Amino acid sequence: MMEKTEMIYGTRAVIEAILAGKDIDKVMIQSGLSNDLVKELIAVARNSSVPVLFVPAEKLKRLSTKNHQGVICLLSSVSFASVDNLIYKAYQEGREPFFLILDRITDVRNFGAIVRTAECAGIDGIIIPEKGNAPITGDAMKTSAGALNHLAICREKDMKSTMQLLHDNGIRIVACTEKTEKSIYSLNLTGPIALIMGSEENGISESFLREADDLARIPLKGKIGSLNVSVAAGIAIYEVVRQHEKERIQ
Repeated sequence: MMEKTEMIYGTRAVIEAILAGKDIDKVMIQSGLSNDLVKELIAVARNSSVPVLFVPAEKLKRLSTKNHQGVICLLSSVSFASVDNLIYKAYQEGREPFFLILDRITDVRNFGAIVRTAECAGIDGIIIPEKGNAPITGDAMKTSAGALNHLAICREKDMKSTMQLLHDNGIRIVACTEKTEKSIYSLNLTGPIALIMGSEENGISESFLREADDLARIPLKGKIGSLNVSVAAGIAIYEVVRQHEKERIQ
């Protein structure tokens, strides 16, 4: 169960939270609600790029038994950053940008574990789509061992434009997927780079794969067909780190 401080209940209260500039993960509205106040909430949320989801009443009831009026807002545990600013900062500091793109990582514990590894590896930021990923709540903060306090998270509405921004700034995009025979260990991962990791159930979306410059797989020698995504992310991230370290000392 989430802590009560991570939620705001009721239509008017959620509107005021958005207008006050609170960092919000998502707004959930009971399916079928369409009164004037709910319409105002939807307009305010969209104007502020806050994700809005329409969900069954049962889901809201599972989240809270309070009088939520069919509207619950989940607060984010982090402030979101700008990809553009992070790219500029890295180059200004004389570093090659290193990003991680997460496509539909819905398990909070996996997300937190990935963030922890990414922070330890010195990644500049994690890029997530506006919708379809795990909520960034206290549970994610706990699993990340506090790494969410130190690592920039970028939530993007238009991922195609975001990946074009990466390309325009000389950042190569490599998708970690089983849809290739090319081993990640045979690929040159030096230079500015962004890795894409996809969901365990469906892997990386076709739309994301089309934007990638290269595909790479982690070789599997056993009988099980896939790795846990947080483990796979750790392997891929530290292969990039290894190659950069090797290049640096040569």
